[in-house]
Amino acid sequence: MTKLCTLSEAIAQGVHDGDCVYAAGFTHLIPFAAGHEIIRQGRKNLVLARATPDLIYDQMVAAGCAAKVIYSYMGNPGVGSLRIVRAALESGSVAGEEYSHFGMITRLQAGAAGLPFMPMNQTAATDLERNNPNYRRVTDPYTGVEVVVVPPLIPDVAIIHVQRCDAEGNAQIWGIVGEQKEVAFAARHVIITAEEIVDADVIRSDPNRTLIPGFIVDAVCHVPHCAHPSYTQGYYDRDNVFYLEWDKISESPEAVQQWLQEWVYGLKDHTEYWQKLGAETHRRLQVPEQLAAPVNYGAY
Repeated sequence: MTKLCTLSEAIAQGVHDGDCVYAAGFTHLIPFAAGHEIIRQGRKNLVLARATPDLIYDQMVAAGCAAKVIYSYMGNPGVGSLRIVRAALESGSVAGEEYSHFGMITRLQAGAAGLPFMPMNQTAATDLERNNPNYRRVTDPYTGVEVVVVPPLIPDVAIIHVQRCDAEGNAQIWGIVGEQKEVAFAARHVIITAEEIVDADVIRSDPNRTLIPGFIVDAVCHVPHCAHPSYTQGYYDRDNVFYLEWDKISESPEAVQQWLQEWVYGLKDHTEYWQKLGAETHRRLQVPEQLAAPVNYGAY
């Protein structure tokens, strides 16, 4: 059964005010287009969860979408702080809940497994335990040793960008893989955005690349260049120029609102966004082809 729809339709049907939204992707495959569509549709009071908030949550907080941010490492990768999220947390206008990366992934693993909590190795970041009551300690019934545990994270909706997917939602990823599989199985609903929609035969020809099975997917959206200014391995590079530009833009609330008006509210969809970036940016982000060696699955 086809699950194809537009990104606008997927957000309208799948993301509601007050939802916990997890936009997946660890530096790679961040679904910026979906975040922009959420802004465009005016969603409010969201709980935004991400292992690294990145610029997309800076933009969504600036647009007034968020009531709370659940995160690990809050920064503009390679540049500095996320000024808008940080200011919102410091002012108290947005609530925050911080974990280590390990803590966030452990929460997703607990959610995916349907467990009430999951143990994790103690980290050196003991301040996190002092400031986040969701970190608890229990006694290991086998050894008697005290271990740290965290509760499950079960997003209402996970949004995951992939290189290719079929119409039924069987999705393939290569390159840096973050927490996509864990959050897909933990979430109540899953929206897939894809660079390419391919026939099921293409997916079946290389099954080991299939990270997310279609039976847990609710919607599939064809959104080329969805991850800009982050990147999609083999399709386009990370736009480091924009990450630096955003650091300057985010110094001024007025400049941020002007950017949102020009690049989000003022555009119909991500196709117009990509066109507006222009041919020079497109050329700068091109990556040369480097094909993997073929493998023989055998004709059984």
